[in-house]
Amino acid sequence: MRPLDRLGSIKVKLGVVVVATVWGTMFVLLAGHRLGLSWGVRVAIASAASLIMVQVLARGMTSPLREMASAASAMARGDYDRRVRASSHDEVGELARAFNAMATDLADVDRMRRELVANVSHELRTPLGALQALLENLADGVEPPAPATLRTALFQTERLGRLVEQLLDLSKLESGSLTLHEEPFPVRELLEQATRECSLGEAFSSHPVWLKVSVQPGDLRATGDPERMHQVVANLLENAVRHSPADGRVWLSAHAATSGVTTIEVADEGPGIPAGERDRVFERFHRVDAARAARDGGTGLGLAIARWIVDAHGGTIRIREREPSGCRVVVELPRTP
Repeated sequence: MRPLDRLGSIKVKLGVVVVATVWGTMFVLLAGHRLGLSWGVRVAIASAASLIMVQVLARGMTSPLREMASAASAMARGDYDRRVRASSHDEVGELARAFNAMATDLADVDRMRRELVANVSHELRTPLGALQALLENLADGVEPPAPATLRTALFQTERLGRLVEQLLDLSKLESGSLTLHEEPFPVRELLEQATRECSLGEAFSSHPVWLKVSVQPGDLRATGDPERMHQVVANLLENAVRHSPADGRVWLSAHAATSGVTTIEVADEGPGIPAGERDRVFERFHRVDAARAARDGGTGLGLAIARWIVDAHGGTIRIREREPSGCRVVVELPRTP
């Protein structure tokens, strides 16, 4: 029972408590006088009545504070499910609502931390297990140190290196410690450089496709951090190459949109992404085809990092379907006037 919850200020509540106590005391003293009670009895009854009245009226003012103290102790033990009843409209009620919001955020952070630890452990376990087994075979003489065996070891080591590097990038992006050095840059030069590097990469050498770059107009420029945008395009190209069919085609295009942005698209002829998965693919460690991604060396972090970088530029990134089959990833960035 919180009779003063509708009042919007704790000062008003305190005033009501004081006035009600004074009037209650006067009423008890007057009634005791008319009943012929002695002064000491009247004072004792008035004091008890005042304490009861203060307890009843002030309960709604102090109970949220007691609940917050209890919930804070529970959160210190790792229980983030406790909430405080926030029915009053005064400053204590606002504090209770802020406390509940903080508890919700802490619960989300704790859940993300647990998921991150579990996902990282899983991602590290696979290449480490394969690398350990391979090295044990080489050390025991079960398998000769042939070039193919050493390439397998190199592949697993590179996969571990990519995972650690992407985790560091993601940590910097989420903490806001990654500084962007924004400047106008030529879009064609960036796309062609990313294409050349992709054609020399491991994913392309084991799964070659046709790469085509198209920029309209040819001198198109955008504003952003060229190094980080190169990272975005490289991630998108690597995904497109990995999921394209043998001897397939990957288009990397850019054009100036009429809305004052530069649009960059990476399109492939792969199986595409189901409509229900198009938002989830930007989550950390989420992969539509987990088995294939693990086999091809994907970490499930590339698109998450790409989204963080594009968001930091004030742009957007989204998935679109390509007809008759395939996937289009569309990036929109502010364009240089």
